[in-house]
Amino acid sequence: MTLLTFRFAPSPNGELHLGHAYSALLNQRMSAQAGGRLLLRIEDIDITRCTPQFEAGIFRDLDWLGLRWEEPVRRQSEHFAEYRVVLDRLIAEDLVYPAFMSRGEIRAFIAERGGRDWPRDPDGVPLYPPLDKALPARERKRRIADNMPFAWRLDVEAAMARVSSAMSWAEFTDETMSVTRTVEAQPQAWGDVIVARRDIPTSYHLAVVVDDGLQGVSHVVRGQDLYAATGVQCLLQELLGLPQPRYFHHRLILGPDGRKLSKSYKDTGLAALREAGMSPQDVARLLGL
Repeated sequence: MTLLTFRFAPSPNGELHLGHAYSALLNQRMSAQAGGRLLLRIEDIDITRCTPQFEAGIFRDLDWLGLRWEEPVRRQSEHFAEYRVVLDRLIAEDLVYPAFMSRGEIRAFIAERGGRDWPRDPDGVPLYPPLDKALPARERKRRIADNMPFAWRLDVEAAMARVSSAMSWAEFTDETMSVTRTVEAQPQAWGDVIVARRDIPTSYHLAVVVDDGLQGVSHVVRGQDLYAATGVQCLLQELLGLPQPRYFHHRLILGPDGRKLSKSYKDTGLAALREAGMSPQDVARLLGL
């Protein structure tokens, strides 16, 4: 009998905060309730922002919280060759294309065409313009040969044409995992998302579906902020023939101002709470666990 497999997958680009603690502890509790296993994955593909110091801090914080996971820990930065194989497959099947527009060029293009009326993704970011998708193959090769910066973007229209039927995923209605509901996947709402960069052969979306497939992850428990992005991952799973986990997108831990806690805003980290005298039990009570 195959054990149910959960995973907690932080990025070492800042200190863990209460939101991470909630997700980690909830994964541990739900995996224990299901008689399953819990994996720890270090999502460190962002080689400019992720550091060994932040990774060491993750291990200290999780150990202090009492989190226990199976070894070995998978570090995404050690598996670029695996992601490259998958990316090459998408390139060969004409499902991705090199996109050369800089952020400034994107803004200027959209401004010339009305700006406010330009379609946006669920996070409010303008969808990528269609110019690069229409470039002839010779021009693409010339720009790549000239070392122009680019990212590989998924041709969502072409990808949707490859899948056999409407896509959906199973979402648990609560942490008891007793009932699921079917959620329609809408990857087209995100436009042509980035799946890799010139120097890094993957992105969050690609790496997460490859890793979940390779590690046999059956249950993905993560924050509500990734709910809509699941549609993109469903599409990649379908294209790559990967199994689809079941999902539970839990509530977000908010700050006093009602904003989601974030590393980028340097919200109070677990290390600071520990140094201030809080115990793991205090943290669990604070989080309602």
